[in-house]
Amino acid sequence: MTNTFPEISISTERLVLRPLDEDDVPALAEMMNDELVAAWTSVPQPFTEDGARKWISEYAPRERTAGTGLDLAVTEFLTQRLVGIIQLTKTNWHVRATELSYIVAPWARGEGYASEAALATAQWLFRDQGMERIELRTAADNTASQQVAQKIGCISEGVLRGACIARTRTEDGTWADVRTDFIVWSLLPEDIEGVTEQLAEAGGFTAFSDWN
Repeated sequence: MTNTFPEISISTERLVLRPLDEDDVPALAEMMNDELVAAWTSVPQPFTEDGARKWISEYAPRERTAGTGLDLAVTEFLTQRLVGIIQLTKTNWHVRATELSYIVAPWARGEGYASEAALATAQWLFRDQGMERIELRTAADNTASQQVAQKIGCISEGVLRGACIARTRTEDGTWADVRTDFIVWSLLPEDIEGVTEQLAEAGGFTAFSDWN
């Protein structure tokens, strides 16, 4: 069985998940400079277009080739605009496990895109890549990210105390590190059985528009 992720495109009702490309540079840089992205991720601040270009041309291909991860642009099917990122990291092909994270652009929040993209990725990982476990880690105070994990069927496994470094704005406008906890979530193949049907009965992903 393969030990690297393929270059793929995953389509949902509203989204297309695909490899990042050069045309994504401006939107990726703008997204990564958002206040919430800066607060809950380790993305360098400010995040420049050169940084976005290096991510797309160097980091993402290196991770995929090494078999350790995969970076996917999340785009709207109709407009093709970039609305988020899905990342797979710390992939262990022997254990058949990987860690999943998601970022949604400020201009696309409130549409349920994070849960739609994460669920589609999980289904692909279990069905086509033979994965047996997906792990998510959310900062203790990042309730939006936690709600996405719950929505796609993840099970909370516990707390890693003091394992997360978040950021907060100081009075002079700079960023300061704040230590907090990680909540660890897992998703197994049986956990997503029926999730799509449940969402459809509830009105679809947009029925939970405040969750991401």
